[in-house]
Amino acid sequence: MNEQIRAREVRLVGADGEQVGIVPLPEALQLAQRAGLDLVEVADKAKPPVCKIMDHGKAVYEAKQRDKASRKKATTVQVKEMKYRPKIGKGDFETKTRKVKQFLGEGNRVKVTIMFRGREMQHPELGRRILDNIAEEADDISKVEVYPKLDGRNMVMVLVPDKEKQAALAAEEAAAAASSNAPAAATPAPEPEAEQPEVAEPEATEAEAPAEAEVEAAE
Repeated sequence: MNEQIRAREVRLVGADGEQVGIVPLPEALQLAQRAGLDLVEVADKAKPPVCKIMDHGKAVYEAKQRDKASRKKATTVQVKEMKYRPKIGKGDFETKTRKVKQFLGEGNRVKVTIMFRGREMQHPELGRRILDNIAEEADDISKVEVYPKLDGRNMVMVLVPDKEKQAALAAEEAAAAASSNAPAAATPAPEPEAEQPEVAEPEATEAEAPAEAEVEAAE
C-alpha cells in the first residue's frame, strides 16, 4: 500500500472504479494523495500489478463487518445421535422417535444407531426394520442422507432436515388451524308465522228472527 508498493508502474483503477490505465507509480501515488485516499495494491501477481485508489481503513472496516454478518447468519448444524435396541418396546420406540423428529425440526442431523448384542447380530433384518420405520415416521420433515449400513456391532442411518417438506407441513398445519378457528355459519332464525285474521261470526238478520218466533209458537 502507498510507498510500500515496489513496482515501477501500475495499472490504476480510480476511486469510482474507472480504469485510468497504466501509469508510473509516482503519478499513481500523487493522484491518491490529491484525493486524500490510499493507493492499494489489489492484484500483485498481475503484470503490471493492479492498484486502486481507495480509503483503505474504511475498506478494511467494511470487510470485517461483512464477515461478521455472514458468520452471524451462518447456522451451526449439529449431529445428534439416538440409540435403539433391536427388541425395543413400542412405548420406547415412540418416545425416542419423537425426540428424533424434534432434533430434525431444530435443524440438526440425526445419527440413528441400532445396537446389537450377542446373537442379535445374526438377525440384522430386525435393525433394518426399525430404521425403516423411523425413516417412515420422520419422512414428512426429513430425508435419508446415509442409508442403513452395518458398522461393527451396530447398524447406523443418518437423517437430515428437509426444508421443503418442513415448509409444506407448516403450511398444511396453518391452513388446518385457520379452518378450525373459522366461525361456523349462523343458522338463520325461523320466520315468524303470519297471524291469521279473526273471522267474526255472522249476526242473525232481521229476516231470520221472525222465523224462529214462528217455530216457538207452533210448539
